[in-house]
Amino acid sequence: MFGTWKAEKAVQALVDEAQGLADKLAGAKPHFVDAYAAWAQVWAVEHLAEGRDLAAVLTWKPAEAARFAKQAETRIAAYRKAREYERSDGLTIWMHTARAVGEPRVLPPVRAIWLALAQAGPNAPSMADEALAEAGLPPSAAWIVPMGLGED
Repeated sequence: MFGTWKAEKAVQALVDEAQGLADKLAGAKPHFVDAYAAWAQVWAVEHLAEGRDLAAVLTWKPAEAARFAKQAETRIAAYRKAREYERSDGLTIWMHTARAVGEPRVLPPVRAIWLALAQAGPNAPSMADEALAEAGLPPSAAWIVPMGLGED
């Protein structure tokens, strides 16, 4: 019984964390949303260059998605410690998206996060392209969104 309660609390914490970000983005100023969207794209392109398609994250096996989310969580902590907040913010988007694979209750706030990012302004692609150029990567021709969460 205690184990069930503890597991439920852990899942609820994941849902609350994702919902917190969705709420933050929903009420954010445009430049804030642009930065999150741009850095989410940077992470997607960087991973694609390494052979991992983040757009397909929702189709990954739960163990693979959980491993990615855990690795992302560790990297996010390191980036925040180094005060590289934009990099950590972009990776946070993908971490929450990967968590939704193993826990369907995280999917509604993740969907809300991606809907908020879809509202990014025209500065987001140029911000992403600038960051990609600094990383030595080509600009992305298409905006990368997880399959099933894009605009229909």
